[in-house]
Amino acid sequence: MASKIKSIYVCGNCGYENPKWLGRCPQCNEWDTMQEEFRSNTPASIAKVSSGVKTRGVSQQIGEIQADKEHRYKTGLSEFDRVLGGGLVKGSLVLLSGDPGIGKSTILLQVCQHLGSSLKILYVSGEESAHQIKLRADRLGVNTPNLYIMSETDVEIITEHMKAEKPDLVIIDSIQTVMLTELSSSCGSLTQVRESTNFIMRNAKDLNIPVIIVGHVNKDGNIAGPKVLEHIVDAVLYFEGERNLSYRILRAVKNRFGSTNEIGVFEMLDTGLNQVENPSMMMLSGRPQNSSGSCVACIMEGSRPIMAEVQGLVTPTSFGNPRRMCNGFDYNRINMILAVLEKRGGYYFSNADVYLNVIGGLKLNEPASDLSVALALVSSLKDEVVREDVLAFGEIGLAGEIRSVSHCEQRVKEAARLGFKKVIIPKDNLKSLSKNISKEIEIVGVKYISQAFEAVI
Repeated sequence: MASKIKSIYVCGNCGYENPKWLGRCPQCNEWDTMQEEFRSNTPASIAKVSSGVKTRGVSQQIGEIQADKEHRYKTGLSEFDRVLGGGLVKGSLVLLSGDPGIGKSTILLQVCQHLGSSLKILYVSGEESAHQIKLRADRLGVNTPNLYIMSETDVEIITEHMKAEKPDLVIIDSIQTVMLTELSSSCGSLTQVRESTNFIMRNAKDLNIPVIIVGHVNKDGNIAGPKVLEHIVDAVLYFEGERNLSYRILRAVKNRFGSTNEIGVFEMLDTGLNQVENPSMMMLSGRPQNSSGSCVACIMEGSRPIMAEVQGLVTPTSFGNPRRMCNGFDYNRINMILAVLEKRGGYYFSNADVYLNVIGGLKLNEPASDLSVALALVSSLKDEVVREDVLAFGEIGLAGEIRSVSHCEQRVKEAARLGFKKVIIPKDNLKSLSKNISKEIEIVGVKYISQAFEAVI
């Protein structure tokens, strides 16, 4: 007797399932994300395609499990290795996502050029033909003989080829273009993306082959497909950057084999992505001289301190409601800082438009950048210049106090290395600094925002 087919509606944002269509998903509260899928009551189709993966229902005592040091492949790009946690782990499944044209396929081909000197690599593309990939590889100078190109969308054929050829690395570009033929849903649907990723993951773990899959993003910048896709893989990497800027930031939002706080900085050139090993110098290049409304911030990205120029512009408003616009900084937090400056500092912005911009496309998500943002805004309001050799960092509280931040000594040492002469820090952080560090740079500890303004303006 044939299995009964039933219809079910699945949220494209979070994967919530419901037997009836809903205008708004009750789990993630997004509108118009429910999509219809047809499923069989007996999961015979999925069981059939998954039968080739070896499973063993045997438990082991934790002391009997051999835990040798994990083997990592160096990709040849130190910035990429930093984000991965030291390299590509054997048997891992890595999801690389980003906006179209950001450089996902470019960086993967550059990785193939380095790893191809000693490893066998299989590059599977469901979007481009082998001829198109060859043209891009020639432009990037990728000519390793150990790189094999395969233009295929059937996941079963791809995994059978993996079992037969036993490559050392597999790259799938992209996961939204491959599909399991046994499933009735169309290519790129929620079921296809979820089951295809799960099927590839099982084969990668069984064969102990690292796999990098490329994922598309939706209009909100999130990975297209259900959230369960991010739970299946071992690491999720995002490429960030403005389309009109040449700099790209690679960030890990999930990593089972390393930290998620590290970032990699790249510059897009005609010959591919060039890694930027000193991003602070890149962010500070081209700073205006003797110009008000500018201050340098220092944020921590993992173990790396990064300097960024914060520019503020305060101008009298021509409308009833003053405008508040910011790029690279949280909109709600800048409103909080403006309220503290008016209440605790006596600087009034209620009749002025306020614009804030972080140079280089960097996003300041750390509270330690509050003080530099406040200094840039007050500098523009009073039209007084903050010296170019001054750096400031600290979190601003609602009472106008400057609260301590972490990794203070690392930030100060990085400022001294880059040639800054003076640094404004929270007063509570002075006791955690070593004594000899004050010989390299002048350190001023402040308790309230008014003291910080007196120290630099």
